[in-house]
Amino acid sequence: QVQLVESGGGLVQPGGSLRLSCAASGFPFSSYTMNWYRQAPGKQRDLVASITSSGTTHYADSVKGRFSISRDNFKNTVFLQMNSLKPEDTAVYYCNVIRQSFGYWGQGTQVTVSS
Repeated sequence: QVQLVESGGGLVQPGGSLRLSCAASGFPFSSYTMNWYRQAPGKQRDLVASITSSGTTHYADSVKGRFSISRDNFKNTVFLQMNSLKPEDTAVYYCNVIRQSFGYWGQGTQVTVSS
């Protein structure tokens, strides 16, 4: 079965950096677009970044130039490098894949940006 396990969240000061990881299993990872979403308290879950099987990336306007998504198809892992973090980046970050029209989610990892 599909499993997604996020890691790398934590507490960081404004302007700092974090690198999130999502380890995937149960499907042919290299063939699928992988997504990172985030959800702040009381808000909807929003798409942050995507990377296709060929490596094409897409970013939300709010993170362009600060975040970078990448993947390692040998390790079945997708990464989200987050730089110049702002308090408004505080959220639970989720890894996502859509397979056979069904969306799979990890358990999420908390990112808190605060001084």
